[in-house]
Amino acid sequence: MISVGTDLIEIERIRRALGRYASFRERCFTEAERAYCDSRANPAQSYAGRFAGKEAVGKALGFGVARAFAWREIEIVGRPKPSVRLSGRLAERAAVLGVGSVDLSMTHSRELAQAVAVATDG
Repeated sequence: MISVGTDLIEIERIRRALGRYASFRERCFTEAERAYCDSRANPAQSYAGRFAGKEAVGKALGFGVARAFAWREIEIVGRPKPSVRLSGRLAERAAVLGVGSVDLSMTHSRELAQAVAVATDG
């Protein structure tokens, strides 16, 4: 079994959300993700990459994004190659699907962040 999810987001959209909604960071990102992103020279760029990563993982697992799972059930860890840590309903969904691993690739330009997730049974 192989399943792919992808997402592309404007970094400016995330920058606006960070400035406009006080709870956005806490609702969508784990403490470790926030610490990493806030330590970067351009936090919005790092947040956008992780946001796209979470969307891509949700799509690869066949979960509707935004309402169907808690954003923090997907944690993106590691550098330079990111890895994915699942918890809660997403971890349960992955187990039911027989997903053994989720590979994630993220990239960004000045304006866009993109992520591709590949879920496999291996």
